[in-house]
Amino acid sequence: MARFGYTMMTEQAGPRDLVEHVVRAEEVGFDFSVTSDHYSPWLASQGHSPYAWSVLGAAAQATSHIPLMTYVTCPTTRYHPALVAQKAATVQLLAEGRFRLGLGSGENLNEHIVGGGWPSADIRQDMLAEAVTIIRRLFEGGYVNHRGDHFDVESAKLWDLPDDPPPIGLAVSGEQSCRLAGELADLLIATEPDSRLLTAFDRHGGAGKPRIGQLPVCFDRNRDAAVKRAHEQFRWFGGGWKVNAELPGPTSFEAATSFVRPEDVAESIPCGDDIASFVEAVRAYVDAGFTDVALVQVGGTDQLPFLDWARKDLLPALRAL
Repeated sequence: MARFGYTMMTEQAGPRDLVEHVVRAEEVGFDFSVTSDHYSPWLASQGHSPYAWSVLGAAAQATSHIPLMTYVTCPTTRYHPALVAQKAATVQLLAEGRFRLGLGSGENLNEHIVGGGWPSADIRQDMLAEAVTIIRRLFEGGYVNHRGDHFDVESAKLWDLPDDPPPIGLAVSGEQSCRLAGELADLLIATEPDSRLLTAFDRHGGAGKPRIGQLPVCFDRNRDAAVKRAHEQFRWFGGGWKVNAELPGPTSFEAATSFVRPEDVAESIPCGDDIASFVEAVRAYVDAGFTDVALVQVGGTDQLPFLDWARKDLLPALRAL
């Protein structure tokens, strides 16, 4: 049976609120949680972007059993892979084995801040593969020295290592990334219910491994208010990964989505409180073969009503799938 997760969306809430929300998500019965890791929001209307790893540390202490995960961290530009390995090992210890490390090739939106330009997609995939190799070697213990095409590591050692290193997931959007995930990852991450991605993942060694999808939803008893909020904060979502990864900042996302209408957003994001529309959107992921589906409730101040509704109505309906 599929598992259903809750997303701590760092672009739409501050750090204390995010921790409060995941505590409540654990209480209402979500099976796992995931956390975005951004330096900037996609749109200025979202209004937030705290440091995800501090939020994860606080969440690990404030919760007792809900699994945690990055969705996703880029280990190549803003963060060096040796530092990502240290972060992940520490959170795994704090969470007592509940953490999964989700990785991806990154977005210009977050990574350009350190300078040096934004590499092409092929180079980003090469960098990601090398980063995963470094992280896994550090998880094994002992000193690591590495001289690679993209990274150097000089006598690095993780002094606090969990008995079980966090599983590594890789985000996919096409054949190249599916090959990388199948060969290097313990699980697949995607943001669209495309069964072709899972088939490619399986073909490259991913058969039998978990595959996690993510779906934005916008609960509100007033459907018009839900559509308005989804349009204000999530109209960027329809741009697709290949476009969204290239835009450099919120202003660019504003311009790129200036002609997206509220009704366009409502066609791709379930809005309101009609259980059937939410279930059907999730069913697309389950039918495609995803083992886990994380929901994103759009709107930073609208999480607690959504979580209460999820406990009473949405989660029972989803588990009936």
